[in-house]
Amino acid sequence: AVLPALWGLTALALGAGLVWGFFLTPDDYEQGATVKILFIHVPAALMAINAWLMMLVASLIWFIRRHHVSALAARAAAPVGAVMTVLAIVTGALWGQPMWGAWWVWDPRLTSFFVLLVFYFGYIALWAAVEEPDKAADLTSIVCFVGSVFALLSRYAVFFWSQGLHQGPSLSLDRQENVHDVFYYPLLLCIAGFVLLFLSLVLLRTRTEIRARRLRALLALEAAA
Repeated sequence: AVLPALWGLTALALGAGLVWGFFLTPDDYEQGATVKILFIHVPAALMAINAWLMMLVASLIWFIRRHHVSALAARAAAPVGAVMTVLAIVTGALWGQPMWGAWWVWDPRLTSFFVLLVFYFGYIALWAAVEEPDKAADLTSIVCFVGSVFALLSRYAVFFWSQGLHQGPSLSLDRQENVHDVFYYPLLLCIAGFVLLFLSLVLLRTRTEIRARRLRALLALEAAA
């Protein structure tokens, strides 16, 4: 019952936010229509970082409590976070090219995101490479702990790195530093949609991982018998 409700809320929030953002907001006086990429870029970037931080929490629970569901939840979140990271990088390139005249620059903020993506791929590959589940959970948790440094760098780079081409944060506790209200409210709705999408996908993948592990255990018991 939870997943269908989440999918419904996801479709409602994401659909309304994207329609509002792309079709009911004006072009920016400097950036033109390209500014509307922010309705995908900003939520994807936020979720790319927060997905890794969610994996960090789940990995800590695994290390402390040895709770298998937490390890499976971290594993389930990784591909979703990786897709969000790729989406953030691609939309950032599409947004940046007209503004900077380049698809990519080794800006500190962009570089930290690229390194985060490498950690995502490494984390996913390590889970696939190690056959023993508990050992895989231990090793990937260590990768998660190390990668969290770059997740935090990606999160706060827009605040403490002034050099580089990347603009400042689109959202801030100081309303004067936020994007204009005409973009701000649909952006919040898009972010809510991306959060709900992430939760829906992680819950779905975690449930699938649990069922797959139970099936493997049953098959092993039958083979032993």
